[in-house]
Amino acid sequence: MERVFVFDAYGTLFDLGSMQSHLEARWPSYGSIIMQLWRLKQLEYSWLRTLMGEPFVDFWIVTKQSLQFALSSAGIILSQSDVEKVASEYHRLKLFPEVRAALQTLPARCAILSNGSQSMLDALVANAGIGAELDEVISVDAARAFKPHPRCYALVESVLHVAPKNVVFISSNSFDVSGAKRFGFTTVWLNRSPPEDAIAPVDPSQLYRLMRTQPEQLDAIPDYTCASLERVRRALKI
Repeated sequence: MERVFVFDAYGTLFDLGSMQSHLEARWPSYGSIIMQLWRLKQLEYSWLRTLMGEPFVDFWIVTKQSLQFALSSAGIILSQSDVEKVASEYHRLKLFPEVRAALQTLPARCAILSNGSQSMLDALVANAGIGAELDEVISVDAARAFKPHPRCYALVESVLHVAPKNVVFISSNSFDVSGAKRFGFTTVWLNRSPPEDAIAPVDPSQLYRLMRTQPEQLDAIPDYTCASLERVRRALKI
C-alpha cells in the first residue's frame, strides 16, 4: 500500500507569523490585529464565495479583498496598488523551522493541497526552495471551490492517482482537518500552540489564536494531533 503525505500550505508549512512581522514593521502596534483580521476574513470570504455559488475567483483576489477589509477596519487607507504590494508578501512567507528536514525524510511522496492560487503557491514554493521535496503542488483552482468542499480533496486522487485511504493529510487548520477526515483521509492536526496557551490570559486581539488552537466540534476527530512535523513520523510509527 503506497502512502502519500499531503500538506496544507498556509500555517502548516509556511509561517504566517512572518507576515505579521512585516505588518508590524510597517504599522507599529497594529501588525497583530491586522494579521488576525486579514486571515479571519480571508477564510470567511473563501467559504462565503463557495456557499453563495458565486463565479469562482482565485485566492489571490480573496487575499487582496480580505486585506482591504482588515486595513479599513484599522483605519488605514491604501491605493489598490499598495494593497497588492502588501499582499504580495504572501509569496515570501518563511518555512517553519522543521519543515525542510521533515519533507526530506518522509519515506513517501509529498504534495501540497492549498486554497492558494497556482501562481501564489508556485511563487511561495520557489522562494522557499522546496520544489525538489514536493511531487506535486495542487491548488484548489481546478475544483472551482475552496476547502473544505469535497471537490478540493478529490483533486488529490485525480492528480496523485492514490485512493483516499492511502492519503495522510496534515494541516494546522482544524476546519481543514475536519473536511479531509470526512473525505476519507487519515488526518494529522498540526497544533503548534503550546498547551499553556489554552489557559493563558487573553485579550480581544488574540481571538484568532484562540480559534486556531481548539479542535472543531464537528464529529470529525483528527486521527493524530502533533505539535510539529518532527513528531508526525513517530505518531504514525514510520
